[in-house]
Amino acid sequence: MSVTHPAGFVAAGAAIGLKSTGRKDLALVVNQGPTFDSASVFTSNRCKANPVLWSEQVVKDGVVRAVVLNSGGANCYTGPEGFQTTHQVAERVAELAGIAAGDVVVCSTGLIGLVNDRQTLLDGVSAVHAQLSAEGGDDAAHAIMTTDTVSKQVVVQGPDGAGWSIGAMAKGAGMLAPALATMLVVITTDAVVPAADLDAALRAATRVSFDRLDSDGCQSTNDTVTLMASGASGITPSLDEFTAALVEACRSLALQLLADAEGADHEIAITTLHAATEDDAVEVGRSVARSNLFKAAVFGKDPNWGRVLASVGTTSAVFDPADLDVAMNGVWVCRNSTPAEDPALVDLSDRKVTVTIDLKSGDAEATVWTNDLTHAYVHENSAYSS
Repeated sequence: MSVTHPAGFVAAGAAIGLKSTGRKDLALVVNQGPTFDSASVFTSNRCKANPVLWSEQVVKDGVVRAVVLNSGGANCYTGPEGFQTTHQVAERVAELAGIAAGDVVVCSTGLIGLVNDRQTLLDGVSAVHAQLSAEGGDDAAHAIMTTDTVSKQVVVQGPDGAGWSIGAMAKGAGMLAPALATMLVVITTDAVVPAADLDAALRAATRVSFDRLDSDGCQSTNDTVTLMASGASGITPSLDEFTAALVEACRSLALQLLADAEGADHEIAITTLHAATEDDAVEVGRSVARSNLFKAAVFGKDPNWGRVLASVGTTSAVFDPADLDVAMNGVWVCRNSTPAEDPALVDLSDRKVTVTIDLKSGDAEATVWTNDLTHAYVHENSAYSS
């Protein structure tokens, strides 16, 4: 049930006619309380869609009571009329739910520049609101899919039967790049957590999950991650306990996004060890993840470690270029920046691939996730349809 697993939440998803395929394309998640604390993070892209511009204002007071999400059109660069559509969708949700429009986060995903029919959306909100239920999480998760082939959902229980839980849903399959990745994410919890703590936990969790996912280096205009707490369990976990559970949920969703990346044949985890700082480790991993040469080599099942070192060398990280180690799927093909074990020992036939880079410059480490560059990815993005 994902977002409706925690107590205090209802959701629904339905087909309202935005998608030409006739598939579900509008979702609604409502927090029924008794508390309405929230936190959100958004794309760092300066070119932002109308729903992001609206929602950035909504979340400033730390209160969100509903999230409405449509697929089938991003409502980005659609002019003043597009922003007015976002506003009116929030107003319609507010009217039906008996809340303020200023407490409604609006999300959209799909093609940039596509004008969503306003009346279709408004009528759809009414239809979806009528279907709200505590079992509606799965329908909502399917309604936000675009090029996704499967829904992404997760439930994490509090430790040792603590009596509270986290539920979440996400969409995303392409344009996956940090901060965040191309995604819409709704996270719910029935724990009692004040807005300030939700914000701290969410930023800590996205930093080591969604922000480490770099599928194709392309950053979206619509990314939104919203966390709502209903307090319905009556239990207040420690901030550390809650953050740990939230990290688990976000990492699960991030890896589900990676597994469904458009056209991918391999899921690649790039771990940088013994960096001077965590930022250095992330920068190195991200540089390798964005190398089309490296990604094409993995697609061709070629353990070309030279392309790894070439990417490391483009960073500002602290290291000695003459003393680097690289392993692929556990085979140390490079030691001290010279050939080591036979690359022929590297088996790249499995979908999961690991790359380990040892900078020998400190104690920090980080993992960045990416995928290979395939013919299917090029085909998918040569004629995108939401």
